[in-house]
Amino acid sequence: MHHVSLIVEFLRGRPKVVFWTVALTQGVLWTLIPSVFYSAPPSGLPLTLAIGHEFMLGSYRGPPLAFWFGEIAFRFGGLPGVYALSQVCIVTMLWAVFTLGRAVVGTRHAVLAILLMVGIAAFTVPSPDFGPAVLAAPFWALALLFYWRAVGEGQRGAWFLLALALGLLLLTNYIGIILVALLIVFTLASARGRETLVNPEPWIGLALFALVIFPHAAWLFSARDFVLAEFETAAVHTGRWTPAVWLCVALIAIHLGLALLAVLASGIRRQRKERAPEIDRPPVEPFARLFVYVFALAPAAVAIALTFAGERQWLPRAPLGALAPLVLLSGLALIVAAGNRVLLYRERLVSSAWLGLLIAPPLLVVISLGVMPWLFASDLGIAQPAAVEGRFFAENYMRRTGKPLAFVSGDERLAPLIALTAPNRPRVFFAWAPKRSPWANVDDVAKAGAVLVWPADNTVTPPADLKTQFPAMVPELPRAFSRTVQGRLPLIRLGWSVLRPQ
Repeated sequence: MHHVSLIVEFLRGRPKVVFWTVALTQGVLWTLIPSVFYSAPPSGLPLTLAIGHEFMLGSYRGPPLAFWFGEIAFRFGGLPGVYALSQVCIVTMLWAVFTLGRAVVGTRHAVLAILLMVGIAAFTVPSPDFGPAVLAAPFWALALLFYWRAVGEGQRGAWFLLALALGLLLLTNYIGIILVALLIVFTLASARGRETLVNPEPWIGLALFALVIFPHAAWLFSARDFVLAEFETAAVHTGRWTPAVWLCVALIAIHLGLALLAVLASGIRRQRKERAPEIDRPPVEPFARLFVYVFALAPAAVAIALTFAGERQWLPRAPLGALAPLVLLSGLALIVAAGNRVLLYRERLVSSAWLGLLIAPPLLVVISLGVMPWLFASDLGIAQPAAVEGRFFAENYMRRTGKPLAFVSGDERLAPLIALTAPNRPRVFFAWAPKRSPWANVDDVAKAGAVLVWPADNTVTPPADLKTQFPAMVPELPRAFSRTVQGRLPLIRLGWSVLRPQ
Protein backbone atom coordinates (compact mmCIF):
# COMPACT_ATOMS: atom_id res chain seq x y z
CA MET A 1 0.00 0.00 0.00
CA HIS A 2 1.30 3.46 -0.89
CA HIS A 3 1.19 5.98 1.95
CA VAL A 4 1.17 9.71 1.28
CA SER A 5 2.48 12.43 3.53
CA LEU A 6 0.24 14.52 5.78
CA ILE A 7 0.90 17.63 3.68
CA VAL A 8 -0.45 15.89 0.56
CA GLU A 9 -3.56 14.78 2.45
CA PHE A 10 -4.20 18.33 3.64
CA LEU A 11 -3.54 19.59 0.11
CA ARG A 12 -6.23 17.28 -1.23
CA GLY A 13 -8.78 17.81 1.54
CA ARG A 14 -8.21 21.32 2.92
CA PRO A 15 -6.30 23.33 0.30
CA LYS A 16 -7.41 26.73 1.67
CA VAL A 17 -6.12 25.79 5.13
CA VAL A 18 -2.77 24.88 3.57
CA PHE A 19 -2.59 28.23 1.78
CA TRP A 20 -3.35 30.34 4.83
CA THR A 21 -1.03 28.28 7.02
CA VAL A 22 1.85 28.77 4.57
CA ALA A 23 1.21 32.47 3.94
CA LEU A 24 0.72 33.43 7.58
CA THR A 25 3.63 31.30 8.78
CA GLN A 26 5.97 33.02 6.36
CA GLY A 27 4.60 36.43 7.35
CA VAL A 28 4.94 35.78 11.08
CA LEU A 29 8.49 34.41 10.73
CA TRP A 30 9.74 37.43 8.80
CA THR A 31 8.03 39.81 11.22
CA LEU A 32 9.36 38.22 14.41
CA ILE A 33 12.93 37.49 13.27
CA PRO A 34 13.91 41.10 12.44
CA SER A 35 11.85 42.50 15.33
CA VAL A 36 13.61 40.30 17.88
CA PHE A 37 17.10 39.77 16.47
CA TYR A 38 17.97 42.78 14.29
CA SER A 39 19.69 45.52 16.28
CA ALA A 40 19.58 47.74 13.18
CA PRO A 41 17.13 47.80 10.27
CA PRO A 42 18.14 46.47 6.84
CA SER A 43 20.37 48.79 4.88
CA GLY A 44 17.76 50.48 2.68
CA LEU A 45 15.08 51.03 5.31
CA PRO A 46 16.55 54.07 7.17
CA LEU A 47 16.84 56.02 3.93
CA THR A 48 13.29 55.03 2.96
CA LEU A 49 11.97 56.33 6.28
CA ALA A 50 14.11 59.49 6.10
CA ILE A 51 12.42 60.36 2.80
CA GLY A 52 9.00 59.30 4.08
CA HIS A 53 9.44 61.56 7.11
CA GLU A 54 9.03 64.56 4.79
CA PHE A 55 5.78 63.37 3.10
CA MET A 56 6.67 64.73 -0.32
CA LEU A 57 4.88 63.93 -3.59
CA GLY A 58 8.03 62.41 -5.03
CA SER A 59 11.75 62.00 -4.51
CA TYR A 60 14.88 60.93 -6.33
CA ARG A 61 13.96 57.34 -5.50
CA GLY A 62 10.62 57.53 -7.26
CA PRO A 63 6.92 57.84 -6.39
CA PRO A 64 5.87 58.56 -2.81
CA LEU A 65 3.45 55.85 -1.67
CA ALA A 66 5.96 53.37 -0.22
CA PHE A 67 7.72 56.14 1.70
CA TRP A 68 4.43 57.41 3.11
CA PHE A 69 3.26 53.94 4.14
CA GLY A 70 6.60 53.16 5.76
CA GLU A 71 6.58 56.39 7.75
CA ILE A 72 3.00 55.86 8.93
CA ALA A 73 3.79 52.29 10.00
CA PHE A 74 6.89 53.48 11.86
CA ARG A 75 4.99 56.20 13.72
CA PHE A 76 2.37 53.73 14.89
CA GLY A 77 4.48 50.62 15.53
CA GLY A 78 8.18 51.50 15.29
CA LEU A 79 10.42 49.20 13.30
CA PRO A 80 8.30 46.10 14.16
CA GLY A 81 5.38 47.95 12.59
CA VAL A 82 7.36 48.44 9.38
CA TYR A 83 8.41 44.77 9.35
CA ALA A 84 4.75 43.79 9.83
CA LEU A 85 3.75 46.09 6.95
CA SER A 86 6.26 44.32 4.70
CA GLN A 87 4.72 40.97 5.50
CA VAL A 88 1.19 42.29 5.00
CA CYS A 89 2.35 43.18 1.49
CA ILE A 90 3.78 39.68 0.94
CA VAL A 91 0.68 37.91 2.28
CA THR A 92 -1.61 40.13 0.19
CA MET A 93 0.48 39.35 -2.88
CA LEU A 94 0.27 35.61 -2.16
CA TRP A 95 -3.50 35.87 -1.70
CA ALA A 96 -3.91 37.66 -5.04
CA VAL A 97 -1.82 35.04 -6.86
CA PHE A 98 -3.73 32.26 -5.09
CA THR A 99 -7.09 33.78 -6.06
CA LEU A 100 -5.95 34.20 -9.65
CA GLY A 101 -4.68 30.62 -9.63
CA ARG A 102 -8.01 29.30 -8.36
CA ALA A 103 -9.74 30.92 -11.32
CA VAL A 104 -7.22 29.51 -13.80
CA VAL A 105 -6.12 26.06 -12.52
CA GLY A 106 -8.39 25.30 -9.57
CA THR A 107 -7.83 25.53 -5.83
CA ARG A 108 -5.47 22.57 -5.36
CA HIS A 109 -3.11 23.52 -8.15
CA ALA A 110 -3.24 27.15 -7.00
CA VAL A 111 -1.98 26.00 -3.60
CA LEU A 112 0.82 24.11 -5.35
CA ALA A 113 1.81 27.35 -7.06
CA ILE A 114 1.94 29.14 -3.70
CA LEU A 115 4.01 26.34 -2.19
CA LEU A 116 6.50 26.72 -5.04
CA MET A 117 6.77 30.47 -4.35
CA VAL A 118 8.37 29.65 -0.98
CA GLY A 119 11.40 28.70 -3.10
CA ILE A 120 11.66 32.20 -4.68
CA ALA A 121 14.24 34.10 -2.65
CA ALA A 122 12.85 37.56 -3.47
CA PHE A 123 9.90 36.93 -1.14
CA THR A 124 11.90 35.79 1.90
CA VAL A 125 15.20 37.26 3.12
CA PRO A 126 14.92 40.73 1.43
CA SER A 127 11.27 41.21 2.43
CA PRO A 128 11.87 43.02 5.79
CA ASP A 129 13.67 45.78 3.87
CA PHE A 130 10.44 47.63 3.13
CA GLY A 131 10.49 49.92 0.14
CA PRO A 132 8.91 50.54 -3.27
CA ALA A 133 9.57 47.02 -4.56
CA VAL A 134 7.92 45.34 -1.56
CA LEU A 135 4.82 47.55 -1.77
CA ALA A 136 4.65 47.18 -5.55
CA ALA A 137 4.34 43.38 -5.31
CA PRO A 138 0.74 43.28 -3.95
CA PHE A 139 -0.45 46.04 -6.30
CA TRP A 140 1.09 44.19 -9.26
CA ALA A 141 -0.57 40.92 -8.23
CA LEU A 142 -3.93 42.61 -7.59
CA ALA A 143 -3.76 44.30 -11.00
CA LEU A 144 -3.29 40.91 -12.69
CA LEU A 145 -6.18 39.46 -10.69
CA PHE A 146 -8.55 42.30 -11.55
CA TYR A 147 -7.49 42.24 -15.21
CA TRP A 148 -8.33 38.55 -15.38
CA ARG A 149 -11.72 39.19 -13.81
CA ALA A 150 -12.41 42.06 -16.23
CA VAL A 151 -11.19 40.40 -19.43
CA GLY A 152 -10.97 36.67 -18.68
CA GLU A 153 -14.26 36.40 -16.77
CA GLY A 154 -16.13 39.39 -18.20
CA GLN A 155 -16.77 41.13 -14.84
CA ARG A 156 -17.12 44.66 -16.14
CA GLY A 157 -16.97 46.30 -12.71
CA ALA A 158 -13.46 44.85 -12.22
CA TRP A 159 -12.13 47.53 -14.59
CA PHE A 160 -12.50 50.10 -11.82
CA LEU A 161 -10.52 47.95 -9.37
CA LEU A 162 -7.90 47.39 -12.07
CA ALA A 163 -7.57 51.15 -12.62
CA LEU A 164 -7.16 51.73 -8.89
CA ALA A 165 -4.55 48.96 -8.54
CA LEU A 166 -2.53 50.24 -11.51
CA GLY A 167 -2.73 53.81 -10.25
CA LEU A 168 -1.45 52.81 -6.81
CA LEU A 169 1.24 50.71 -8.47
CA LEU A 170 2.54 53.71 -10.39
CA LEU A 171 2.40 55.78 -7.20
CA THR A 172 4.67 53.13 -5.65
CA ASN A 173 7.25 52.18 -8.24
CA TYR A 174 8.01 53.23 -11.81
CA ILE A 175 8.55 49.57 -12.64
CA GLY A 176 4.76 49.45 -12.88
CA ILE A 177 5.08 51.12 -16.29
CA ILE A 178 6.19 47.71 -17.60
CA LEU A 179 2.96 46.09 -16.42
CA VAL A 180 0.78 48.90 -17.78
CA ALA A 181 2.45 48.64 -21.19
CA LEU A 182 2.12 44.85 -21.26
CA LEU A 183 -1.55 44.98 -20.31
CA ILE A 184 -2.24 47.45 -23.12
CA VAL A 185 -0.40 45.31 -25.67
CA PHE A 186 -2.04 42.10 -24.46
CA THR A 187 -5.51 43.66 -24.60
CA LEU A 188 -5.05 44.97 -28.13
CA ALA A 189 -3.41 41.76 -29.35
CA SER A 190 -6.10 39.35 -28.05
CA ALA A 191 -9.59 39.04 -29.49
CA ARG A 192 -11.16 38.76 -26.05
CA GLY A 193 -9.33 41.86 -24.90
CA ARG A 194 -10.47 43.92 -27.89
CA GLU A 195 -14.07 42.84 -27.33
CA THR A 196 -14.09 44.34 -23.83
CA LEU A 197 -13.09 47.76 -25.15
CA VAL A 198 -16.55 48.35 -26.66
CA ASN A 199 -17.95 48.67 -23.12
CA PRO A 200 -17.78 51.99 -21.23
CA GLU A 201 -16.12 50.57 -18.09
CA PRO A 202 -12.54 50.40 -19.47
CA TRP A 203 -12.69 54.07 -20.47
CA ILE A 204 -14.22 55.18 -17.18
CA GLY A 205 -11.47 53.16 -15.48
CA LEU A 206 -8.92 55.04 -17.56
CA ALA A 207 -10.26 58.32 -16.17
CA LEU A 208 -10.05 56.91 -12.63
CA PHE A 209 -6.46 55.79 -13.31
CA ALA A 210 -5.54 59.32 -14.48
CA LEU A 211 -7.17 60.81 -11.39
CA VAL A 212 -5.17 58.56 -9.04
CA ILE A 213 -1.78 59.35 -10.57
CA PHE A 214 -2.47 63.05 -11.23
CA PRO A 215 -0.85 64.50 -8.04
CA HIS A 216 2.42 62.68 -8.63
CA ALA A 217 2.28 63.37 -12.36
CA ALA A 218 1.98 67.09 -11.61
CA TRP A 219 4.98 66.89 -9.28
CA LEU A 220 6.89 64.89 -11.89
CA PHE A 221 6.25 67.56 -14.50
CA SER A 222 7.44 70.35 -12.20
CA ALA A 223 10.55 68.38 -11.18
CA ARG A 224 11.28 66.88 -14.60
CA ASP A 225 14.82 68.30 -14.85
CA PHE A 226 15.76 66.87 -11.44
CA VAL A 227 14.17 63.48 -12.22
CA LEU A 228 15.86 63.21 -15.62
CA ALA A 229 19.22 64.08 -14.08
CA GLU A 230 18.77 61.36 -11.46
CA PHE A 231 17.63 58.92 -14.12
CA GLU A 232 20.78 59.53 -16.10
CA THR A 233 22.98 58.84 -13.08
CA ALA A 234 21.06 55.78 -11.82
CA ALA A 235 23.67 53.23 -12.84
CA VAL A 236 24.57 50.67 -10.19
CA HIS A 237 28.15 49.47 -9.99
CA THR A 238 28.13 45.68 -10.36
CA GLY A 239 31.83 44.92 -10.51
CA ARG A 240 32.92 42.94 -13.54
CA TRP A 241 29.31 42.23 -14.59
CA THR A 242 27.32 44.64 -16.68
CA PRO A 243 23.88 45.56 -15.29
CA ALA A 244 22.15 43.32 -17.85
CA VAL A 245 24.26 40.29 -16.95
CA TRP A 246 23.72 40.96 -13.26
CA LEU A 247 19.94 41.09 -13.82
CA CYS A 248 19.94 37.77 -15.69
CA VAL A 249 22.04 36.06 -13.01
CA ALA A 250 19.87 37.49 -10.22
CA LEU A 251 16.66 36.28 -11.88
CA ILE A 252 18.11 32.78 -12.13
CA ALA A 253 19.47 32.84 -8.59
CA ILE A 254 16.20 33.74 -6.91
CA HIS A 255 14.50 30.77 -8.61
CA LEU A 256 16.94 28.14 -7.38
CA GLY A 257 14.67 27.03 -4.54
CA LEU A 258 11.71 26.70 -6.89
CA ALA A 259 13.84 24.69 -9.31
CA LEU A 260 14.94 22.37 -6.49
CA LEU A 261 11.33 21.62 -5.51
CA ALA A 262 10.34 21.03 -9.14
CA VAL A 263 13.23 18.64 -9.79
CA LEU A 264 12.62 16.64 -6.62
CA ALA A 265 8.89 16.31 -7.33
CA SER A 266 9.38 15.41 -10.99
CA GLY A 267 10.69 11.94 -10.17
CA ILE A 268 13.88 12.20 -12.20
CA ARG A 269 15.89 8.94 -11.95
CA ARG A 270 13.09 7.25 -10.07
CA GLN A 271 12.52 3.52 -9.96
CA ARG A 272 10.21 2.11 -12.61
CA LYS A 273 7.57 0.91 -10.12
CA GLU A 274 7.71 3.97 -7.93
CA ARG A 275 4.26 5.45 -7.35
CA ALA A 276 3.23 9.01 -6.63
CA PRO A 277 0.05 10.73 -5.41
CA GLU A 278 -1.89 12.56 -8.11
CA ILE A 279 -3.40 16.01 -7.84
CA ASP A 280 -5.63 16.73 -10.83
CA ARG A 281 -7.54 19.72 -12.16
CA PRO A 282 -9.95 20.62 -14.96
CA PRO A 283 -8.29 21.55 -18.27
CA VAL A 284 -6.96 25.09 -18.52
CA GLU A 285 -8.49 27.12 -21.30
CA PRO A 286 -6.05 28.43 -23.95
CA PHE A 287 -6.62 32.10 -23.16
CA ALA A 288 -5.86 31.53 -19.48
CA ARG A 289 -2.72 29.57 -20.36
CA LEU A 290 -1.54 32.38 -22.64
CA PHE A 291 -2.29 35.00 -19.97
CA VAL A 292 -0.24 33.21 -17.32
CA TYR A 293 2.71 32.54 -19.60
CA VAL A 294 2.85 36.11 -20.93
CA PHE A 295 2.75 37.78 -17.53
CA ALA A 296 5.12 35.27 -15.98
CA LEU A 297 7.82 35.73 -18.63
CA ALA A 298 7.30 39.09 -20.35
CA PRO A 299 7.96 41.46 -17.38
CA ALA A 300 11.42 40.02 -16.74
CA ALA A 301 12.14 39.90 -20.48
CA VAL A 302 11.21 43.57 -20.88
CA ALA A 303 13.35 44.55 -17.88
CA ILE A 304 16.31 42.65 -19.32
CA ALA A 305 15.79 44.23 -22.75
CA LEU A 306 15.67 47.74 -21.27
CA THR A 307 18.80 47.06 -19.27
CA PHE A 308 20.64 45.72 -22.30
CA ALA A 309 19.52 48.70 -24.37
CA GLY A 310 20.70 51.28 -21.87
CA GLU A 311 23.51 49.35 -20.16
CA ARG A 312 22.06 50.76 -16.96
CA GLN A 313 20.33 49.23 -13.97
CA TRP A 314 16.81 50.64 -14.17
CA LEU A 315 15.56 48.70 -11.15
CA PRO A 316 15.78 49.90 -7.51
CA ARG A 317 18.98 49.29 -5.60
CA ALA A 318 17.95 46.24 -3.56
CA PRO A 319 19.72 43.35 -5.32
CA LEU A 320 17.02 40.67 -4.92
CA GLY A 321 14.00 42.32 -3.35
CA ALA A 322 13.76 44.74 -6.29
CA LEU A 323 12.93 41.81 -8.57
CA ALA A 324 9.87 40.66 -6.61
CA PRO A 325 7.24 42.25 -8.91
CA LEU A 326 8.82 40.61 -11.97
CA VAL A 327 8.52 37.02 -10.75
CA LEU A 328 5.07 36.88 -9.17
CA LEU A 329 3.67 34.28 -11.58
CA SER A 330 6.70 31.98 -11.83
CA GLY A 331 5.16 29.31 -9.61
CA LEU A 332 1.75 29.50 -11.31
CA ALA A 333 3.34 29.30 -14.77
CA LEU A 334 5.22 26.15 -13.76
CA ILE A 335 2.00 24.56 -12.47
CA VAL A 336 0.16 25.44 -15.69
CA ALA A 337 2.98 23.87 -17.69
CA ALA A 338 2.93 20.71 -15.54
CA GLY A 339 -0.38 19.57 -17.02
CA ASN A 340 -3.79 18.60 -15.70
CA ARG A 341 -2.38 15.82 -13.49
CA VAL A 342 0.54 16.65 -11.21
CA LEU A 343 2.39 13.61 -9.85
CA LEU A 344 4.27 14.35 -6.63
CA TYR A 345 7.11 11.82 -6.56
CA ARG A 346 9.15 11.49 -3.38
CA GLU A 347 6.57 13.55 -1.52
CA ARG A 348 8.29 13.11 1.84
CA LEU A 349 11.59 14.38 0.46
CA VAL A 350 9.80 17.22 -1.31
CA SER A 351 7.95 18.09 1.91
CA SER A 352 11.21 18.17 3.85
CA ALA A 353 12.91 20.33 1.21
CA TRP A 354 9.95 22.72 1.16
CA LEU A 355 9.91 22.99 4.96
CA GLY A 356 13.65 23.69 4.85
CA LEU A 357 13.13 26.52 2.36
CA LEU A 358 10.49 27.99 4.67
CA ILE A 359 12.36 27.65 7.95
CA ALA A 360 16.05 27.65 7.02
CA PRO A 361 16.46 31.27 5.78
CA PRO A 362 15.25 32.94 9.01
CA LEU A 363 17.19 30.43 11.10
CA LEU A 364 20.35 31.06 9.09
CA VAL A 365 19.93 34.80 9.62
CA VAL A 366 19.73 34.29 13.38
CA ILE A 367 22.68 31.90 13.43
CA SER A 368 24.81 34.18 11.27
CA LEU A 369 24.32 37.05 13.71
CA GLY A 370 26.04 34.99 16.40
CA VAL A 371 28.54 33.06 14.29
CA MET A 372 29.78 35.39 11.53
CA PRO A 373 31.60 37.85 13.86
CA TRP A 374 33.57 34.95 15.37
CA LEU A 375 34.31 32.72 12.39
CA PHE A 376 34.80 35.24 9.60
CA ALA A 377 35.11 38.58 11.41
CA SER A 378 32.34 39.69 9.09
CA ASP A 379 30.29 42.80 9.86
CA LEU A 380 26.54 42.50 9.29
CA GLY A 381 24.64 45.74 8.83
CA ILE A 382 21.70 44.44 10.85
CA ALA A 383 24.06 43.94 13.83
CA GLN A 384 24.91 47.65 14.12
CA PRO A 385 24.06 49.00 17.64
CA ALA A 386 21.71 51.55 16.11
CA ALA A 387 19.66 52.36 19.23
CA VAL A 388 22.77 53.05 21.31
CA GLU A 389 24.26 55.27 18.62
CA GLY A 390 21.09 57.27 18.09
CA ARG A 391 20.60 57.83 21.82
CA PHE A 392 24.24 58.87 22.35
CA PHE A 393 24.24 61.58 19.69
CA ALA A 394 20.78 62.91 20.57
CA GLU A 395 21.60 63.15 24.29
CA ASN A 396 24.96 64.82 23.68
CA TYR A 397 23.34 67.41 21.44
CA MET A 398 20.67 68.09 24.07
CA ARG A 399 23.24 68.51 26.85
CA ARG A 400 25.34 70.92 24.81
CA THR A 401 22.60 73.07 23.32
CA GLY A 402 19.58 72.57 25.55
CA LYS A 403 17.47 71.87 22.47
CA PRO A 404 16.29 68.63 20.81
CA LEU A 405 18.33 67.44 17.86
CA ALA A 406 16.88 68.91 14.66
CA PHE A 407 19.06 67.48 11.86
CA VAL A 408 21.50 64.63 11.29
CA SER A 409 23.82 64.66 8.29
CA GLY A 410 27.17 63.35 7.13
CA ASP A 411 27.59 59.80 5.89
CA GLU A 412 24.97 58.37 3.51
CA ARG A 413 24.54 55.16 5.52
CA LEU A 414 25.02 56.44 9.07
CA ALA A 415 22.99 59.67 9.05
CA PRO A 416 19.60 58.08 8.19
CA LEU A 417 20.25 55.25 10.66
CA ILE A 418 21.07 57.57 13.57
CA ALA A 419 18.16 59.89 12.75
CA LEU A 420 15.82 56.90 12.75
CA THR A 421 16.91 55.65 16.17
CA ALA A 422 17.36 59.02 17.92
CA PRO A 423 14.61 59.51 20.52
CA ASN A 424 13.17 62.73 19.06
CA ARG A 425 13.42 61.58 15.39
CA PRO A 426 15.41 64.42 13.74
CA ARG A 427 15.33 65.10 10.01
CA VAL A 428 18.09 64.05 7.62
CA PHE A 429 19.98 66.41 5.34
CA PHE A 430 21.68 64.58 2.48
CA ALA A 431 25.08 66.24 2.62
CA TRP A 432 26.38 63.63 0.16
CA ALA A 433 23.80 64.80 -2.44
CA PRO A 434 22.08 68.04 -1.29
CA LYS A 435 19.73 68.23 -4.29
CA ARG A 436 18.16 64.96 -3.18
CA SER A 437 16.88 66.53 0.06
CA PRO A 438 14.99 69.62 -1.15
CA TRP A 439 13.28 69.99 2.23
CA ALA A 440 16.42 71.65 3.64
CA ASN A 441 19.69 73.28 2.59
CA VAL A 442 23.01 74.00 4.25
CA ASP A 443 21.75 77.29 5.72
CA ASP A 444 18.70 75.58 7.23
CA VAL A 445 20.88 72.96 8.89
CA ALA A 446 23.35 75.53 10.22
CA LYS A 447 20.52 77.65 11.61
CA ALA A 448 18.62 74.79 13.29
CA GLY A 449 21.68 72.87 14.48
CA ALA A 450 22.73 69.33 13.69
CA VAL A 451 24.98 66.38 14.43
CA LEU A 452 27.36 65.37 11.63
CA VAL A 453 28.57 61.75 11.60
CA TRP A 454 30.99 59.73 9.49
CA PRO A 455 32.99 56.47 9.77
CA ALA A 456 36.28 56.94 11.61
CA ASP A 457 37.85 53.50 11.35
CA ASN A 458 41.07 54.73 9.72
CA THR A 459 41.10 58.47 10.28
CA VAL A 460 39.60 61.11 12.56
CA THR A 461 39.55 63.73 9.78
CA PRO A 462 36.02 64.51 8.56
CA PRO A 463 35.25 64.11 4.86
CA ALA A 464 36.40 67.06 2.78
CA ASP A 465 32.97 67.77 1.27
CA LEU A 466 31.43 67.90 4.76
CA LYS A 467 34.06 70.37 5.91
CA THR A 468 33.40 72.48 2.82
CA GLN A 469 29.65 72.64 3.46
CA PHE A 470 30.01 73.32 7.19
CA PRO A 471 33.31 75.18 7.68
CA ALA A 472 32.44 75.99 11.31
CA MET A 473 32.30 72.33 12.34
CA VAL A 474 34.73 71.20 15.04
CA PRO A 475 35.35 67.41 15.02
CA GLU A 476 35.05 65.61 18.34
CA LEU A 477 37.10 62.63 19.44
CA PRO A 478 35.72 59.57 17.64
CA ARG A 479 33.22 57.55 19.63
CA ALA A 480 33.57 53.75 19.82
CA PHE A 481 30.55 51.43 19.98
CA SER A 482 30.46 47.70 20.59
CA ARG A 483 28.06 45.25 19.01
CA THR A 484 25.88 42.78 20.88
CA VAL A 485 28.09 40.00 19.47
CA GLN A 486 31.49 41.58 18.97
CA GLY A 487 33.48 38.45 18.07
CA ARG A 488 36.78 39.21 16.37
CA LEU A 489 35.53 42.45 14.86
CA PRO A 490 37.02 45.82 15.84
CA LEU A 491 34.85 48.34 17.65
CA ILE A 492 32.70 50.64 15.52
CA ARG A 493 34.37 54.06 15.50
CA LEU A 494 32.30 57.05 14.42
CA GLY A 495 33.56 60.56 13.88
CA TRP A 496 31.13 63.30 14.84
CA SER A 497 30.65 67.00 15.28
CA VAL A 498 27.97 69.16 16.88
CA LEU A 499 26.70 72.15 14.95
CA ARG A 500 25.18 74.51 17.51
CA PRO A 501 22.01 76.29 16.37
CA GLN A 502 22.49 79.91 15.35
